[in-house]
Amino acid sequence: MKWWIFVLLAGCAAGSAVAAETRQERGKRVVDEALQALGGNQFLHMEDRVESGRAYSFYNRQLTGLSVAKIYTRYLAPDPGKVALRERDAFGRDEASAQLFTETEGWEITFRGARPLDDQRVARFKDSTLRNVLYILRQRLGEPEMSFYSEGTDFWENRPMEIVDITDAENLTVTVYFDQLTKLPVRQVFRRRNEEYKDFDTEETVFANYRDVGGGVKWPCSLLRKRNGDKIFEMYSDSVEINKDLKDNLFLVPGNAKMLPKAK
Repeated sequence: MKWWIFVLLAGCAAGSAVAAETRQERGKRVVDEALQALGGNQFLHMEDRVESGRAYSFYNRQLTGLSVAKIYTRYLAPDPGKVALRERDAFGRDEASAQLFTETEGWEITFRGARPLDDQRVARFKDSTLRNVLYILRQRLGEPEMSFYSEGTDFWENRPMEIVDITDAENLTVTVYFDQLTKLPVRQVFRRRNEEYKDFDTEETVFANYRDVGGGVKWPCSLLRKRNGDKIFEMYSDSVEINKDLKDNLFLVPGNAKMLPKAK
């Protein structure tokens, strides 16, 4: 009961303060508050990150893969409308298999060699990255024509949320749910064109279990992705480390790897 009273009083106090806000101003304020909750200037200067834990893959609601996973990410200088990071997703305790993503291409690395990922897989990675709210907050806030539009408030999983549509210059939109109490982003939803069936898929990501990962920076240690309501990926990070001075060779195809034909 006390929790509900707190929310009600906080809402009344906030309501009088923001009554004159436009929806665009309110959306931008909510986003700015989220940035500060994530660590503010320290979050903006996070150079790289290593997430270690367990990853689960699903297909048709069935578990299809379980692995020890380590995700290496390094940010590059922001480039409006383009992916400006490199990522290595390594699997297994010996990290014998991995997927590499650069600004322009993707690779699958196994004991057999290195295989370029198919164009659709690379395109999905780019689209998912550009519309990931944590990437937007780190890399894209200063882009021209980036807009923030408040859709008001609602409850999600019994918690009060601020809902904001974030749209870029290419008119790509992601709807983000920000926790009113913590100010952190906890859910995002967007639609993506399905080229095979000529319709749209609804992509949903849930961020949870935020922890301080150093210098006041907060990062979610639980990640859940759904497509059209079905679970497709989960990861639970046992540790997250930032600013580890990750080197170029971590994100390059090994020079001695056999070159395999492009995936179809």
